[in-house]
Amino acid sequence: MKRFSWFNATALTFGFAFLYIPMIVLVTYSFNESRLVTVWAGFSTKWYGELLRDQAYLDAAWVTLRVAFFSACLATVLGTMAAHVIVRAGRFRGRTLFSGMIYAPLVMPEVITGLSLLLLFIGLGIDRGILTVVLAHTTFAMCYVSVVVSSRLATFDTALEEAARDLGATPFEAFRLVTLPIIAPAVISGWLLAFTLSLDDLVIASFTTGPGATTLPIKVFSAVRLGVSPEINALSTMLIAIVTLGVITTSIITKRTAVRRAREERAADQLA
Repeated sequence: MKRFSWFNATALTFGFAFLYIPMIVLVTYSFNESRLVTVWAGFSTKWYGELLRDQAYLDAAWVTLRVAFFSACLATVLGTMAAHVIVRAGRFRGRTLFSGMIYAPLVMPEVITGLSLLLLFIGLGIDRGILTVVLAHTTFAMCYVSVVVSSRLATFDTALEEAARDLGATPFEAFRLVTLPIIAPAVISGWLLAFTLSLDDLVIASFTTGPGATTLPIKVFSAVRLGVSPEINALSTMLIAIVTLGVITTSIITKRTAVRRAREERAADQLA
């Protein structure tokens, strides 16, 4: 059966073009000399310098990184705990309700989540700022962490924990010394996912932010409403470069790890 045809090639070409041509245009015009983003006036990198001297963008980027880091850490801890309860606690009264409340933010519209959190903070008398944004991002990011960690715990061999318990380890020690190192890749993946979701969030942050807590997506959205500027193109290009570098680095590390494991397995088979 012929799996690759001209139709598949055409569909693939149009798909990649739809995804990447706008990015190529954006990157190209980030090096435009003119302030008019649609008129090419020559090659220049001055807008990158203007961006790095723009204190408002730098402050927004710093706020975004702080919020993403702390919310990812909190979401990872809470999501891992929730996943452990869901997978390991067995059946208990309220388990269905508990699971539903954990997974609800996955399908809940962000507008509803942001508005409900805003009303909660107002009702509790909490001033909106970095703390409220961190709490809001933790709320919706922990469910993603819980899903990732739960899938790993579901396939985890509990005999390893039982062996540790037989050797005198407490339940916490068995989890810390045996379970956690094995599920560490899933925990790290959950942290990275939570960090990325926090960096990208606009809707929930716009409901829960306050003075002095403007995140980068909010700053960019506010600037775009007045027109696309070359600084925004430069900022977007820098973000694309960072993401591309991260993906390439991760792919190289993953490939090297797989090759090393394959060599170790072959060596073990030869010794056996």
